[in-house]
Amino acid sequence: MTSDRWEPTAFKTRIDEVLHRFVAQEADQFTAIDPLLGPVAEQLEAAVADGKRLRAAFCYWGWRAVGQPDSDPLVRAAASMELVHAAAVVHDDLIDDSPLRHGRPTAHIALRGAVRRRPRADAAARSLAMLVGDLLMALAGQLFATSGLPAAYLARARSLWSVMARELIAGECLEILSTGAGPDTTAALKVLRYKTAKYTVEQPLLIGGALAGVGGRLREGYSAYGLPLGEAFQLRDDLLGLFGDPERTGKATADDVRGNRPTALLAETWRLADDADRQRLRALLGRRRRLDAEELNAVREVMRRLKAPDRIEDMISARVEQALGALHELDAPADATSALTALAQSAANRLS
Repeated sequence: MTSDRWEPTAFKTRIDEVLHRFVAQEADQFTAIDPLLGPVAEQLEAAVADGKRLRAAFCYWGWRAVGQPDSDPLVRAAASMELVHAAAVVHDDLIDDSPLRHGRPTAHIALRGAVRRRPRADAAARSLAMLVGDLLMALAGQLFATSGLPAAYLARARSLWSVMARELIAGECLEILSTGAGPDTTAALKVLRYKTAKYTVEQPLLIGGALAGVGGRLREGYSAYGLPLGEAFQLRDDLLGLFGDPERTGKATADDVRGNRPTALLAETWRLADDADRQRLRALLGRRRRLDAEELNAVREVMRRLKAPDRIEDMISARVEQALGALHELDAPADATSALTALAQSAANRLS
């Protein structure tokens, strides 16, 4: 069923149906090679079981804002953005050694059961998870290419896939290379820009627009809207990671602080801290072992006292305002403007 009216729940259902059917078929073909592959195939399906489907929505409205109509082939192409995200999540959880995602064990944790009787079981499970992420990225390209859109349309967006992959991997590498270095807000913002912001909002919009034959002015407007909004999305994620409700986020709390990762929240805390606060933070974050609950609360207390979370909230608000200002200069169709406004609010002001 297609409709010109933007209904987020109905759109999510359409994306879920595409993803679940496509990945289930691929998982069946994968397991048909050998039943031993069953646990790996299960993680392919687990990777797309949940999600807000924001990236698919931005791709969809990148198409619709050009004036193109709703279509099922476009929805399939947009769904491929969620497979890119699934791949990135599996790899990110592996790199960060995160135990939970959506309230369930992450791939490298879940796969320990498949190799528990083998030598170096943890390393084997991590290797399997890495390959799950690799396969998900390959499947993203396959779903996009077989979406049903004309080949000429797909060709217009092909080069953007390389840009998206390059920038995503560059952001992941920058985070690894910057972890443990002195907190720096500019460096932290660059990490989040490339690791998350671009592939969450800007690139899906640009890909949807390219499929529709977007012109130069609108393409520039997509970036002017998408980049600050993507940054706001990740800044919210940083806050939720330490101050959010785990029952809502479905993630282990404080992974970023425990890993001493280069987040804007930590960098702003450091910038606002005096010598005594910095000495305290250095003692907490410089340990080889992970922080316990009491130590995490001590970090939270320092952040709250220095009003670092308030500073991040201000950064989020400024970026949403910048994004919406750019959106209203696009002269896009009213339904696209309305949907992209709602998406901006849901991306930046979410609780999970």
